[in-house]
Amino acid sequence: MSDERQVRLLFRSGALGMAIFSLGPIIYMALTAASVRPDFLSPGTGFTFTAAHFISVLRTTSLHFPEYLRNSLVVSGLSAALCVGIASPAAYAITRLPLPGRMLFLLGVLAVSMFPPVSLVGYLFQVMGKLGWINTYQALVLPYTAWILPLSLWILTSYFAQVPADLDRAALIDGCSRLTILRKVIFPVAAPGIFSTALLAFIFAFNEFLFALMLSTDHAARTVPVGIALFEGLHGEIPWGVVMAASVLTTVPVVLLTLVFQRRIIQGLTRGAVKG
Repeated sequence: MSDERQVRLLFRSGALGMAIFSLGPIIYMALTAASVRPDFLSPGTGFTFTAAHFISVLRTTSLHFPEYLRNSLVVSGLSAALCVGIASPAAYAITRLPLPGRMLFLLGVLAVSMFPPVSLVGYLFQVMGKLGWINTYQALVLPYTAWILPLSLWILTSYFAQVPADLDRAALIDGCSRLTILRKVIFPVAAPGIFSTALLAFIFAFNEFLFALMLSTDHAARTVPVGIALFEGLHGEIPWGVVMAASVLTTVPVVLLTLVFQRRIIQGLTRGAVKG
């Protein structure tokens, strides 16, 4: 066997192993959700298909799964919109205006974002309690925005830095203001980067667990990850079929969204270098 074939075989074997490692838990989750018994892999049990767990998740009012899903969509959407709305003008100012210490500012934002959330959640809970915001959307949207904003700023800065500055000069000669340039020139040109940033921010907020656990108390603002984790408390035991069915219903939209826009997500993650 030639060296080239050996390398190709090793590459394919590694890719197959990574696929099995990554997809194995997801496949097991889906099979458990569709099985009458959660221990279908045990000897003498076997797999029997049922849709009862999915129906139970959607129709059992005590589980509040539709409310959890709605809360996740609203909170994630608002957080993504705020991140893009705040990071876009900031990235434009960093890449276009003669600001001293631009890189130091970006590095400082990145350094602040490295604080572990668990070290901040106690103080955050006290602040939200004094404001009367516990178990509200704003109690989650504002921390999510602050948590995701550094990543959004870095991605948009890298995209805006690739837009030719000659477009700004031409627009300034035509009498456009900086805000008009950002809205009518930069946004259309950097639309893929803005979309990628919003998508990443949405996914990050949708999957967040700690803040949602500490700052929400019931289905009025509780998100899907926390709601599924607390199914055990609702029943006094672990309803594995229902838990897995809810996990499948939650995971499928995010997976489909990631698969459809995977190229833009990868671009958003890899374009982290800032020019100039």
